[in-house]
Amino acid sequence: MEAAERLLIAGGVAAVQVRAVAAEVGITDAAINHHFGTRDQLLVALLRHGGARLRKRLAQASGGDVEQLAASLAEVYADGYAELALALHQSGWRDAGSGMLSPVVDALSERIRARGRTPDRRRVQLTVAALHQGVALDPIVGTEFRRSAGLADAAPAETLDWWEQALTRMLDL
Repeated sequence: MEAAERLLIAGGVAAVQVRAVAAEVGITDAAINHHFGTRDQLLVALLRHGGARLRKRLAQASGGDVEQLAASLAEVYADGYAELALALHQSGWRDAGSGMLSPVVDALSERIRARGRTPDRRRVQLTVAALHQGVALDPIVGTEFRRSAGLADAAPAETLDWWEQALTRMLDL
């Protein structure tokens, strides 16, 4: 998985080929195919690997820290996982799992509760989903979307900062 991830980071989804992964690891194509089945199954495994990496990063973010949450999402997606997730989605693959960000929703809800308010879980979920969507799409279309709004000079970091502020305001943190 680490070899496939290196290829993804260096060259995008197109670079993650069975032959390239095999060469990177020093084994045969057949060994990769035997383990994963097909290239598509290799890509799904790689996406899950990225999800595990994201969950690990999020677990390190303590107490619903908005900056760590946004930075963790942005880092993983900037490393090619945005393109991979979109490519798999466009090919018809759908993940049956859900709730990867539920611990984040729980931590943010607890932060709201600690401020003496009762959190609206649905609102927290929708806010986290919007952040996730925006951050995931930024590596793919962020530059074009910013340019369409007249922000040709805006950097991804500026958008990430806006998301952090928006999340903080939406949840009144």
